[in-house]
Amino acid sequence: MNLPPGPTYLLRLFPSYAIPSTLVYFSLRNLANWATFSISSWLLVFVSFLARPLFFFAQVQYANLINKREAAKMGAVLAPTVKASGLQTIKIMVETLREGYPGEDFRRWAEDYGHTYQLNLLKDTALFTDDPEAVKAILATQFDAFEKGPIFQDQFHSLLGTGVFNTDGEMWKFHRSITRPFFSRERISDFDIYARNSDLSLKQARQRLHEGYSINFQDLVSRFTLDSATEFLFGHNVSSLSAGLPYPPSSSHLTPASFHSHPATIFATASTESSLLASLRTGRGPEWSLFEFWQDRIQPLREIIDNFTEPVIKEAIDRARVQDKGARRGEEGTLLEYMLQHTQDPQILKDEVVNLLVAGRDTTMALLTFSMYLMIQHPHVEHRLRQEIYDVVGPSGRPTYDHMRQMRFVRAFLNEVLRLYPSIPLNVRRSVRPVVLPTSDPERKHIYVPKDTVCTFSVFNMHRRTDLWGPDAEKFDPDRFLDERLHKYLTPNPFIFLPFNAGPRICIGQQFAYHEATFYLVRLLQQFTGFEMDREINQAPPAKWASTEDRRKDEQVHPVTHLTLSIVGGFWMRMRELNV
Repeated sequence: MNLPPGPTYLLRLFPSYAIPSTLVYFSLRNLANWATFSISSWLLVFVSFLARPLFFFAQVQYANLINKREAAKMGAVLAPTVKASGLQTIKIMVETLREGYPGEDFRRWAEDYGHTYQLNLLKDTALFTDDPEAVKAILATQFDAFEKGPIFQDQFHSLLGTGVFNTDGEMWKFHRSITRPFFSRERISDFDIYARNSDLSLKQARQRLHEGYSINFQDLVSRFTLDSATEFLFGHNVSSLSAGLPYPPSSSHLTPASFHSHPATIFATASTESSLLASLRTGRGPEWSLFEFWQDRIQPLREIIDNFTEPVIKEAIDRARVQDKGARRGEEGTLLEYMLQHTQDPQILKDEVVNLLVAGRDTTMALLTFSMYLMIQHPHVEHRLRQEIYDVVGPSGRPTYDHMRQMRFVRAFLNEVLRLYPSIPLNVRRSVRPVVLPTSDPERKHIYVPKDTVCTFSVFNMHRRTDLWGPDAEKFDPDRFLDERLHKYLTPNPFIFLPFNAGPRICIGQQFAYHEATFYLVRLLQQFTGFEMDREINQAPPAKWASTEDRRKDEQVHPVTHLTLSIVGGFWMRMRELNV
């Protein structure tokens, strides 16, 4: 029988607290008996109780002393520590995840402490960085010194299990070796999948607009990406678009019950809620279980997700039983069928399917959603995109792989969206041995990182640094990926742009994402124009953002970070058909 998270955590912690107190208690009693003096029971208990925090304080001071000495030996220093208690730090980070702007607390601390610093948690210290040299070391040049680590895996196990995004070592290599062959050029260039699902989604959008209602574009593209991902990866289109589209909140009574009861809608709701809960766990550090003391709040949501994915897995198993297995090896068949040749473990299969759906649905959903958001804010960009599409593909033609390579402005546009609104804004690693992280600032010493240090890095903040991207870093301008700024900033320092991670764990689906997003944009801009936000429905950002000096003052929606970036409340908008 599994205990709830809180008691499990306390039982795991009990020896480290009980042993020092017990030793002090019996030592004092024996000393009193030997020296023939009396000590009151309450004083004995009180002093024994203080033993653990005093021991912990001594441990911290001793560790700091040792770490400073080791850092000095390597010509490095410890990262400066933010002057805030563990409870204050956790409160700030959780509030930002719930209601704030992505990365705003990290950015504020960077202004005071530099681009690499330490944060106190309840009983651990975590390192944060948005320095591209440090991130390069974590992801690539010193890759073997870092892993996802037990804390991250514990926080995300309820959702991701032992899937590719939540494992290290041989298990990660196993998942990686299975998935890599299925993202070859030939496979990701199978545009029939994109064509079917994009045409169906735009048909539904057209019908809803003809009724006179706005559409939730974020929901629309999440269904497009879910259907495309399941068809591409598993050979089973879950047909989430068949649920239809929701009506705006003021007309929600028109949304049929079949929409809410559709398996894909139930899955999407559970996936979104579980992602939020998992992200809150990262803000609460190793002590997340104390906030979910009697119940793992993600577990029932994961059960809902599994109910959605199990038929997909069962269908693949049934196909494998009746087909010639020898003919399904290598590049043949679907990813799921290929996985079945390597494992029949139902939990491993379910975990990997969930991991791939999170990547395949949520990341490209974020890219397309923020693409529309920025197009609406910059109508001249819409015109340039459509002109290039007409010049290369035509007003009604279907894009090909060669077309994708020719549309340089479309790629620059997508890169600029990913720069300002990366689908995965934050990521985490843990050091497996002492390591020295380099710094970009020649006037600062390199940073010594002790073993077992949680290291968080923010591509969201790094992508907006003016010292890395120029004085207009917070301005949306796709031409920065085409003009002299490309060679001035990005070419000599490619690690300032990491929307798909880097190093051995780089996202193997990045070209799939580019192709999928490009195909959808081509179809969208061939058929529609007049894009505009429905300001009566979209949730406005907090009023206090208007008084800031950074990009927050220009936001017209509320971006939020869960596992991936999204817009609070969805993105409601209108558009009109294009008369060609």
